[in-house]
Amino acid sequence: MAEKARRYGLFLAGLFVMALGIALMVKAKLGTSPISSLPYIFSLRFTAISLGSFTILWNLLLILGQVVVLRRKFRWYQLIQIPLTLVFGAFVDLAKELLGFLNPENYLFQAAVLLFGCLVLAFGVSLTVLAGVIMNSGEAFVAAVAEQTGKDFGLVKVFFDSSLVLLSAGLSFAFFGMVTGVREGTVIAALLSGFIIRIFNRLLGPAAERWLTGSQAGEETASR
Repeated sequence: MAEKARRYGLFLAGLFVMALGIALMVKAKLGTSPISSLPYIFSLRFTAISLGSFTILWNLLLILGQVVVLRRKFRWYQLIQIPLTLVFGAFVDLAKELLGFLNPENYLFQAAVLLFGCLVLAFGVSLTVLAGVIMNSGEAFVAAVAEQTGKDFGLVKVFFDSSLVLLSAGLSFAFFGMVTGVREGTVIAALLSGFIIRIFNRLLGPAAERWLTGSQAGEETASR
């Protein structure tokens, strides 16, 4: 029971760190991650609705997509993604409020904030992966498509992210008559995030697993 509590605590911490990463990238105004690009574009067009609210709607759609794709193979415990999605959306809005003071105008400052946001986002994703409880809605949807089509997860992920970027760019042009919200930062996030996540997983994996399972405490007790 204690291990499960630690795992879900780590997962929630990862969600909050991810929200901070997204908020930092939004503040940089150089584009956000591919998975967040659609809710970001909608939040720019419909300003009365928060980015967190659109993030919730988008993730709920991805959960529904898993049900449609997997049909009878859908594992119903995955519906725990729903309350976690609500929490994540609230975290995104909270993170934007916390970073309200940040308003970089100089391009170099914007680029620095963007890169730091990519780093923070990747760290958050790594924490959710290391928690080992459930996949994020976006990753779970990609995994569902890969399972049903028999295609490699990485290949499906690249296609999914590329499609989101193109769709977001198209919606941006339709809404504003120009491409906005999808910029070089979106490409940078797509290229760097996976690489950084793998580094964090390698660096933090062994220590995180010892803490989650309580094996370190057990080893100390045994040594006495």
